[in-house]
Amino acid sequence: MNRRHILKAGLAAGALGVAPRLASAQAVYTPAPKGWRTFALVASIEPEAGATKAWIPLPTFEASDWQRAANVTWTGNAKVAERVKDPKYGAEMLRVEWAADQQSPRIEVTAQVQAQDRAVVPGQGNAAPLGEAERKLNLAATELLPTDGLVKETAEEIVKGKKDDVAKARALYEWVVENTFRNPKTLGCGVGDITAMIKTGNLNGKCADLNALFVGLARSVGLPARDVYGIRVMPSQFGFKALGAGSENVTKAQHCRAEVWLTGSGWTPVDPADVRKVVLEEPPGNLALADPKVMAARKALFGSWEGNWIAFNTAHDVKLPGSREAAIPFLMYPQAENQAGFLDSLDPDKFKYRIIARELKT
Repeated sequence: MNRRHILKAGLAAGALGVAPRLASAQAVYTPAPKGWRTFALVASIEPEAGATKAWIPLPTFEASDWQRAANVTWTGNAKVAERVKDPKYGAEMLRVEWAADQQSPRIEVTAQVQAQDRAVVPGQGNAAPLGEAERKLNLAATELLPTDGLVKETAEEIVKGKKDDVAKARALYEWVVENTFRNPKTLGCGVGDITAMIKTGNLNGKCADLNALFVGLARSVGLPARDVYGIRVMPSQFGFKALGAGSENVTKAQHCRAEVWLTGSGWTPVDPADVRKVVLEEPPGNLALADPKVMAARKALFGSWEGNWIAFNTAHDVKLPGSREAAIPFLMYPQAENQAGFLDSLDPDKFKYRIIARELKT
């Protein structure tokens, strides 16, 4: 199916409106703030293949209503270990260097974070206005998120006739839910090349693809939006297997979410990628969009998300300080470099690193 056929089909589906309300007895997914939880995230990195440099993303993103960063400590045998920030987005990481003759390089980073569920009514509330610099940053094109050409053309067709920002954001969200699918063969979380997705009509991938599609479409029609890169740390309190960590070993539990800025509610949570994850992975699998669990997640994930996930940063096109390599699309996985270049951050067993998450009772 080509891009225009997909677009027309999606617009027709979007015209049907939001999925109907679901009786709570059928499926419940209703995140709402009800208290802070404290987590410890421990990343153990022992890079192989002669690596002498590493960069570990830190969960120090701050949002007063849903995430508070706390202590970060580390131990190891590096000659340099320092907290640094990406100058454009403020993404914080631990930059590490080992001596060239270090036989068994290692670093263990422990970060404490508080998080809670969040829920807003899109477009309602008393959020302070978005500053001009932040607005400009979150409307800008990036290497993989252009805001012109096919992206803008597609977004304008989706929001045609929508009179306000809330209606536009919801139309984009529903269109992404209707027209994309999660591809289990996609490596890691994907890369977010949204032009290639639209041009080929292959609207598939994982969270860094599907949520990036929402973000790029939103930016192209004047809605500030951003990807939020993070990691799942606990099971879902609502029993959704697809929407939580399966164990305390969260080495492969990275997840990208999205936000759109709406007057009133401010940064508003959206996660169409997780709706498609429920479709594919929630038992027994390959659920229909009309399945109660899918409908519950779809309703909730425009305006809320569960606090069993913590954020690292919102950065795109990250040039790692001290690296000889080109910028990476985003920083959500530990990175390491040897004389030949980057190690494969999507292969933690070969790389090698491990991430453990635990809840701390306070």
